Amino acid sequence: MPDTPPTRPSGQRSHWLLAGIMAVGATLVSACKSPPDPTAAPDSVPSTSSDAGGVRGPVPASAGSARPSAAATPQTYRQDAATHLYGLNHERIFKGKLPAQLYAIGVLQVDIDRAGKVTRLHWMRAPRHAPEVVAEIERTVRAAAPFPSPTRMGKVTYTDTWLWDKSGHFQLDTLTEGQL
Repeated sequence: MPDTPPTRPSGQRSHWLLAGIMAVGATLVSACKSPPDPTAAPDSVPSTSSDAGGVRGPVPASAGSARPSAAATPQTYRQDAATHLYGLNHERIFKGKLPAQLYAIGVLQVDIDRAGKVTRLHWMRAPRHAPEVVAEIERTVRAAAPFPSPTRMGKVTYTDTWLWDKSGHFQLDTLTEGQL
C-alpha cells in the first residue's frame, strides 16, 4: 500500500484561509486610516479660559494659514474644514469616545468664500438650552478663518455636527471617535 500524506479536513483548511484573508483585509483598512496632517495646523495663540462653565476661547488663525482644498463637493470639503478646526483647537478636542450623555449637540451650516473667509453661519439645530455653547462655536468658527480655500468649487456651504461635552471639549461628527 503506497504511503499517502495525512489529510486535513477541508473545513480546517478553509478556516485558516479565511482567517488569513481577514487579517490582510484588516491590515489594508488600518493602513488607509491616517490622522489629520500635522502640517495643516498653523502657529497659534494658546486659548484662554473663560468663566462660562469651562468653555475656552477659540484659537485665532494666522492670516493665510490654511492650505487650499481640492474638494469637489461640500461633503469632501467638510473633512478639510474639520481637520483645519481640529488643528487650531487641538487642546479643546475631547480625547477618546464621548460619553453617552452630551451637554449640547448643534448642527451648523457654514458658508466659505473662495478666499476661505466665513461669510455666513446658519444653525440648522442650535442647542438653545446652552446659549454659551452656541456663542462659543460661532466664535471658534469665525476665529478659524481663513479656512482651506475651496479652489475647485469657488465657494462652499458645508454642514457639520458639533458634539459638546460638559467639560467644554468637543468633537465634530466628521472626525468623531464615537460615543460610549
